[in-house]
Amino acid sequence: MSTKNGLDALLARDCAPLRGKAIGVVCNQASIASDGRHILDHLLPLHQRGDLKIVAAFGPQHGIWGHTQDNMIEWEGYEDARTGLRFHSLYGACRKPTPQMLEGIEVLVVDIVDVGARYYTFVWTLALCIKACRALGIEVVVLDRVNPINGVTVEGTVLDPAFDSFVGLYPLPTRHGMTAGEIARYVEATQFPGAKVTVVGVEGWDRAAYHDESGLPWAIPSPNMPTVDTAVVYPGMCLLEATNVSEGRGTTRPFEICGAAWLDSWAFCDALNAEGLPGVYFRPFPFQPTFHKHAGAYCGGAFLHVFDRAVFEPVLAGVAVMQAAHRCGGGKFAWNPPPYEYEEVKRPIDILAGNAWLAEAVDDLWPLPRVRERMAAECAGFEATRRAIITKP
Repeated sequence: MSTKNGLDALLARDCAPLRGKAIGVVCNQASIASDGRHILDHLLPLHQRGDLKIVAAFGPQHGIWGHTQDNMIEWEGYEDARTGLRFHSLYGACRKPTPQMLEGIEVLVVDIVDVGARYYTFVWTLALCIKACRALGIEVVVLDRVNPINGVTVEGTVLDPAFDSFVGLYPLPTRHGMTAGEIARYVEATQFPGAKVTVVGVEGWDRAAYHDESGLPWAIPSPNMPTVDTAVVYPGMCLLEATNVSEGRGTTRPFEICGAAWLDSWAFCDALNAEGLPGVYFRPFPFQPTFHKHAGAYCGGAFLHVFDRAVFEPVLAGVAVMQAAHRCGGGKFAWNPPPYEYEEVKRPIDILAGNAWLAEAVDDLWPLPRVRERMAAECAGFEATRRAIITKP
């Protein structure tokens, strides 16, 4: 295998940077090496032999084993019978590790799978770990992983700090074209100078490659991210979480399926396909979600067939879906109110977009070329910052 994630690179060095250290491990069920084995299963023999000490493990949203199904379902830490380790929750009463959780830890190892979109909360768990560890002088070692939707393409809006939240703490484009390790470097440089951050980088990765072109095994990073195809559409279709349109939770293809009980599949898809969006076809797709929005109801909807990833614009497609639901919904399309992801005041659409103008673009049915132009200008303004990070040795 020519591509190695950070965990593989660490194992190839026989975990030398961690030997003799007391460590914590931030991970979930997708934190696997190229052999399919979990990071804890690779490190536990070293712990048992005394080559290093695992003080505790920490899990992000959905839990260390991905056991909580939906957004905003918290989980509590526990003593893990199989490993004998204390598992701490970073998605519940605490999202930033406390000094008590970090007690006795010299190095916090973070091995998480990001999916290339600013909303995905795992990188913000990483950012909060860096913040907590800087205050205590603890080193953070990030085991980097490929961006599953490539490390080249950038699209969408750049977060305005006035709209910060747990789905975007610091300015990044929606589809950021960075890895988790690169985001860690960006957070260190711009927010927490002086933090001790070491990135064990990806080796042999073509930045233009998607995860399913890397030769690495795919492990589901969260319950509603089953495939790389899901990750491809997610930067745009996640915006539906801010609306009363189903983003396909409760189906077997979340985010690739969308719709509502008050939509007609064929009229909805005709409106979308009339926009001529590149690389995608919207196929009429009635469906019946088993849970979440419109649970048990017959919904009119669409299935997104992405035929050409190279030209597909997921964020623009998400805006188009919301506009089509607005046009075809007979006045029933609506924005969801807060709370959403620990934000009690700001609207979900505004914190997902990272601004107030994207909702206006949907409400007032801005022409999509106008939306594309404004997003491109924001991304261009961030590119120098991004370039400085991704080219750093």
